[in-house]
Amino acid sequence: MAEKLVREAGRFGAEVSVVLTDDPHIHALNRAWRGVDRATDVLSWPQEETPAPNAAEEDLLGDVVISLDTAARQAQAREWTLDEELALLLIHGILHLLGHEDETEAGAERMRDIERRLLGRPLEKVQ
Repeated sequence: MAEKLVREAGRFGAEVSVVLTDDPHIHALNRAWRGVDRATDVLSWPQEETPAPNAAEEDLLGDVVISLDTAARQAQAREWTLDEELALLLIHGILHLLGHEDETEAGAERMRDIERRLLGRPLEKVQ
């Protein structure tokens, strides 16, 4: 799904670094980089300001960090597998790397539409 998403965005061959971690580590990252003093499910950071202009150059899309602790709780709340939750969080992180935002309701809905399409199932909000 991640490869399909990157291809659809025209970023053929783009590299994404994925880190699976725990709540204490992602909490520290969230506090340091976003000023939010709590654990979260997924964080992402772009590696480049703009995409590589041609295929001959390395295309480093960015980094996605996912908390396995939070993912496990969310998977249980959604009543689906940890693998399904990890797929959702990876897609969500990559969408941010591709420039999507979820700070507005319209942006969040666009992201949910893409996530639903790629996952092939409805998404329930997890609090």
